[in-house]
Amino acid sequence: MNYRFLLLFGLIIVLVCSKLQAQAIPNLGQTDRWMKGALAAMERNEFETANSIFRNLIDSGLPLPEEMPYYFAETLFQLKQYDNSQNFLNKYLELSGFRGENYQSAQELKKKLAQPIAEIKACDLCTIQGYRYETCENCMGQQKIEQSCSYCRAVGVVGCSRCAGSGMITKRNIFNIVEYFECERCSGKGRLTCPTCEGTKVETSNCRVCDGSGKTPTEVVCDHKVTEHQHEEEKL
Repeated sequence: MNYRFLLLFGLIIVLVCSKLQAQAIPNLGQTDRWMKGALAAMERNEFETANSIFRNLIDSGLPLPEEMPYYFAETLFQLKQYDNSQNFLNKYLELSGFRGENYQSAQELKKKLAQPIAEIKACDLCTIQGYRYETCENCMGQQKIEQSCSYCRAVGVVGCSRCAGSGMITKRNIFNIVEYFECERCSGKGRLTCPTCEGTKVETSNCRVCDGSGKTPTEVVCDHKVTEHQHEEEKL
């Protein structure tokens, strides 16, 4: 009886350990399939597809192939996402150095990135990632607008800090007895008119959508050219 019990117990332990070991081993087969799919998409010039596959690979948490950052950088370059391309290219060169299989190609890509990166940095029409700005729809480019007061949260009043909103303050007299007095600051009301909006519940301040810049980024890659609409806005 004891022998059968020990045998059964040992079998359970083996099965559990095998399952845990299987869970601990990365699914390298899936990584290989994703990489092959992404490279095939690049060969067909389907860079949006390759981009999607690479991002799935990154999000999976699986170990990344050593050459993957280079291929992703090349894909992002073709999609004109130059800032991201540069980031992944730098990471590839940092990790692989001159020993990388695509070291020479990486150096060539680095040279190709120099001009578009310089254009992005010099352009006032786009973000550092190269995406074009548009006029903020909330403030219509005015930067400051009338909006609900952020200090009193559009209530118009704030709690009195002297009496902590109670309307009363305490003092100890010479006999060490606590005495209660009406708060002089708020006249016993426990609240004061908001100093920011003066009770109007609204304030004129930096637009909270664009943070006072008057513009918001889009998903459109910037061509660094002023549009006719922007020319008209500048005249106004």
